[in-house]
Amino acid sequence: MTSKRVVKAGPSFDLELAHAGPVIGVDEAGRGPLAGPVVAAAVILDRGRVPDGINDSKKLSEKARARICADIRAVAQVGVGIATVAEIDEINILWATMLAMERAVAALAVAPGMVLVDGNRCPRWDHPAQAVIGGDAKCLSIAAASIIAKETRDAMMVEYDRQYPGYGWASNKGYGSRQHMDGLARLGPTPIHRRSFAPVAQRLLDL
Repeated sequence: MTSKRVVKAGPSFDLELAHAGPVIGVDEAGRGPLAGPVVAAAVILDRGRVPDGINDSKKLSEKARARICADIRAVAQVGVGIATVAEIDEINILWATMLAMERAVAALAVAPGMVLVDGNRCPRWDHPAQAVIGGDAKCLSIAAASIIAKETRDAMMVEYDRQYPGYGWASNKGYGSRQHMDGLARLGPTPIHRRSFAPVAQRLLDL
């Protein structure tokens, strides 16, 4: 009886190996929420020490994501960039996301050989770059960046929940859950609500 070879699904190192020089994976967290900043991460993995379990952050449990995040930080070069709520409201969420990505790559202080960006467009920078649709499910460096960005932003929202209780940010992370919407209706917007987002703008009109 002939056994079939099982091919492991998930992100690979194929895209990184196609380029010379430092290859940086970039992803963001927090484009959709009604509150809080957008956070981007840039990661250069050590090809000889890639932590086990790296995957699209959305496919990992909270416990696994926290563990893998620590493993990545222990062996990889990591940069984080943040665009504030004020910047989101001023230049819109798309360009704020691009700004956060630019800051994340700049935080690495290295000259990239290639920057692999999750999504369908790259920031307006001079680095060689490639947009990779669904990159967090295809590319290990982008998947690693997705984990760092998610963990960083989640920690920020937990802290904001302590400062502004009543919206459930420790659990919903600023997304428009029922608890968040109830808090918004009852308490009104906070300084970290995105006033350019329709539900928040409407609540301001109602005040």
